[in-house]
Amino acid sequence: MTSAKTHEQEVDSGARFKFGENWTRFLSLLDEERIRQAIDSLKAMLEVDNLEGKSFLDIGSGSGLFSLAAKRLGAKVISFDYDPQSVACTKELKRRYYEGDTSWQVDAGSVLDQEYLNKLGKFDIVYSWGVLHHTGAMWTALGNVADSVAPRGKLFIALYNDQGGASKRWLKIKQIYNKLPAHLRPIFAACIYFPRELRFFLIHLVRRQPLKYFSTIINYNKTSRGMSWWYDLIDWIGGYPFEVSKPEQIFDFYKNRDFRLIALRTCAGGLGCNEFVFQRNS
Repeated sequence: MTSAKTHEQEVDSGARFKFGENWTRFLSLLDEERIRQAIDSLKAMLEVDNLEGKSFLDIGSGSGLFSLAAKRLGAKVISFDYDPQSVACTKELKRRYYEGDTSWQVDAGSVLDQEYLNKLGKFDIVYSWGVLHHTGAMWTALGNVADSVAPRGKLFIALYNDQGGASKRWLKIKQIYNKLPAHLRPIFAACIYFPRELRFFLIHLVRRQPLKYFSTIINYNKTSRGMSWWYDLIDWIGGYPFEVSKPEQIFDFYKNRDFRLIALRTCAGGLGCNEFVFQRNS
């Protein structure tokens, strides 16, 4: 298993974003409405009403919200994350809602550690949303998660879309963000994102729909899996390491590993993640 010390060294050198610190702040916003949105998003993409009798592996559990959602749906859950603060967040959610429940296990671990994954076994559902492109070895991680899926099991992943030159520019922004002193990062993030948000607001203003713009932000959690607009923004700007992929690359990668695509939601070639649900054929 990759050590917490290695993680700290990466953060200190500017080679990794402190995802767990961001998730720790997000937990203060978590309520039943956000949990319900997370549950609904799992049900929709996995095309299920519940996960009773299913095993669920949450790779890079972050805040723990989707481990909690899977548990609410009846799954037996194992959650792990490389970031120590993310592990602490997930443990906190387990303490709040399922303290003492032995059917939800929370660990520290790395998806790049094949020996660790082998010890966990195979799962009916393997879930990793917006994580594998932050490992620093995305294609290795994509192969490792495939090995964790049980026969006829499902793999639900989300990966940053390849925008060509724009993705290269975002890579530079993320590198700069993580090299900055901590007190300057929120200012830098605001300066980077403000022009984009201003453009969106002006578009709505020209269309005489300014209220629609503000409604989109206020109701962000209802359209974004129960997440937070501000903390997702920080996660996006700071999220490093950073790799991207095209939908067809991911399709071909898993087709060659005996998976078939059963659900796809793209970001229409723009900023954000493409979501995939694959099923192992045998």
